[in-house]
Amino acid sequence: MDTAKDLFSYRKYWAARYGIAPFLPTSRAEMEELGWDCCDIVIVTGDAYVDHPSFGMAIVGRLLEAQGFRVGIVAQPEWRDAHAFAALGRPKLFFGITGGNMDSMVNRYTADRRIRSDDAYTPGAEPGRRPDRSVIVYAQRAREAFGDVPIVIGGIEASLRRIAHFDYWSEKVRRSVLIDAKADLLIYGNGERQIVEVAHRLAAGESIATMTDIRGTALVRNTPAMWGEIDSTSIDTPGPRNPPVDPYRMEPAKITASTTAPTDTRIPIAVVRTARQVRNLDRQRSVLRMPAYEQVRDDPILYAHASRILHLESNPGNARALIQQHGDQQVWINPPPIPLTTLEMDGVYELPYRRLPHPLYAGAKIPAYEMIRFSIPIQRGCFGGCTFCSITEHEGRIIQNRSEDSVIREIETIRDTVPGFTGIISDLGGPTANMYRLACKSSAIESACRRPSCVFPAICPNLNTDHSPLIKLYRRARALPGVKKILIASGVRYDLAIESPEYVKELATHHVGGYLKIAPEHIQEGPLSKMMKPGVGTYHRFKQLFDKYSRAAGKEQYLIPYFIAAHPGTRDEDMLELALWLKQHGLRADQVQAFLPSPMATATAMYHSGKNPLRKVSRHSEDVHIPKGLKVRRLHKAFLRYHDANNWPTLRAALKRMGREDLIGSKSGQLIPHYQPAGTGHAPEGARGKHTPFSTQHLGLPTTPRATKRPLARQRFAGGRPTDDAGPKRGR
Repeated sequence: MDTAKDLFSYRKYWAARYGIAPFLPTSRAEMEELGWDCCDIVIVTGDAYVDHPSFGMAIVGRLLEAQGFRVGIVAQPEWRDAHAFAALGRPKLFFGITGGNMDSMVNRYTADRRIRSDDAYTPGAEPGRRPDRSVIVYAQRAREAFGDVPIVIGGIEASLRRIAHFDYWSEKVRRSVLIDAKADLLIYGNGERQIVEVAHRLAAGESIATMTDIRGTALVRNTPAMWGEIDSTSIDTPGPRNPPVDPYRMEPAKITASTTAPTDTRIPIAVVRTARQVRNLDRQRSVLRMPAYEQVRDDPILYAHASRILHLESNPGNARALIQQHGDQQVWINPPPIPLTTLEMDGVYELPYRRLPHPLYAGAKIPAYEMIRFSIPIQRGCFGGCTFCSITEHEGRIIQNRSEDSVIREIETIRDTVPGFTGIISDLGGPTANMYRLACKSSAIESACRRPSCVFPAICPNLNTDHSPLIKLYRRARALPGVKKILIASGVRYDLAIESPEYVKELATHHVGGYLKIAPEHIQEGPLSKMMKPGVGTYHRFKQLFDKYSRAAGKEQYLIPYFIAAHPGTRDEDMLELALWLKQHGLRADQVQAFLPSPMATATAMYHSGKNPLRKVSRHSEDVHIPKGLKVRRLHKAFLRYHDANNWPTLRAALKRMGREDLIGSKSGQLIPHYQPAGTGHAPEGARGKHTPFSTQHLGLPTTPRATKRPLARQRFAGGRPTDDAGPKRGR
């Protein structure tokens, strides 16, 4: 794998003489107190400004400050007025635009496209403080404010829209957000390397138009001279799902020695530009041409093909540049950034964060902050490859780890400086709690690998699954003076955990506060194979170990399993089997999650095309059953809430249609009764579009406040922990 310049090895910009700001300024008055006449960089974000390393604007801002730049924050501006974007004056170098920790569309709308009633990243959870498609709107207003200032977009919203992508909220394929935002540069993934290089090169006088070689960026660019192009369809050969037939075509005559071969007059797929049909060009000077936006917009098969190519070209060790035409412009996507080293990760997370919301909020509660203020990230990335999840597309599948010493120092900082600390670290983990220091046994194999998952359909024999470093970290952390409890709130990948019974013992004995959230997602092979999730047998093996070690520790503890309704590959019969399994095991879901097709996810390509992009895509390739439409989605959620009498009429009708009337009644093994309680039978308007825990009332236990908090995404401009929909770093 290529090497990269150390994040903290750049010569500091001259403005470093101003020192460290108590908070990055949000007003001209704060700038004047710091002695600044202008900002070098202004970050515009859709979230409230919280100076904490779980918030993107804080990581990016403090990192740029450490490079010597003067950084200001415009948080949740009034987007209808360009004057709000000029509040800090003209930035000397560039605007950095992010929608915030969470995609603005997911933040505002449920999986059923209903408007949410709150926004966890806003003071008082007030809704409506950011526009739909925030990155586009903010970039437009910033351009109106200062038309000649370079605009760099990033964060989860931009990252997942770097190419032509399916948009669930409009049910159509949209252009790259780079084109719609009219930005100069798009930074995707964890953006520390990119943003620091951009800042220093601009400060040195270079034009942003010449920054075409930065990994982890996308820009509008033509193929340079002396570069070769490879047509992506020469790697995977797609075809239209229903190839149109020319009604005037004559049946060809039989070919004989005296006749020539007839011409195939079927209407071909329109090609905007043809690349060379060559595979083995110089990888350092070749680009993979993907089907154009106009092609993937009109042909779902080509969309699925493009999605597959994007995911195949996601390993920093072997990825090639990609190019995709949009009308008369071409979006060029450089290979992913080189992962941060442990020393760089330590440096990023030990910047001088205040770990508090900015004083301008006058103590108003920001729910996202309240949930994470005592949590600590120990790693980034996920090699699980779940098709519905955005972690891999954003953070990558190579795990980036902090050192044990750095994590311990952060715990001590929280203990000694954060108001309200009671001795409990609410979470010690990452996108997946137990991938700390797990990696391929061979760096050469890791650099060459194109597998989307290291754990599906089974754990790769080249994967190191030793949990000893994590166990050592847990033991050292909980031994710190003043620390009463270290919780692992969620994110345990249980198929990895069972490879280390000692880890499960450590977890159950010391790090669970009564409930542990994990995510089987389903029990049937059909949907599980499209999710790239392990079978339910793995869940049962983990549960046996967890229950065994909980009993040995004298603790009554329970697993809280999550499941998804209406995922591609899920049939009504699959949901019925899941409902029966839930009833058999005495589990009742308080609320349920329906699949939300996030931009760029593999499962979204399935949803849009009806094909399986985990394999080569063509008109003859595997069809995937797609549960679409509000009626079907409500039915699948009703199966998960089989115990809710409001759902019984819907379920009775479905069971009769499916020929399973034998499951209607009050006998053991039947799902729902014949009778209907008075005042019930009108199903509620659907869940809020978020994961919530299973009820523990059937166990005779109270539901803890921690178990019922609204899960929050941790997605950011750089260094975030992105997830699917609004869930936290859920158990994989």
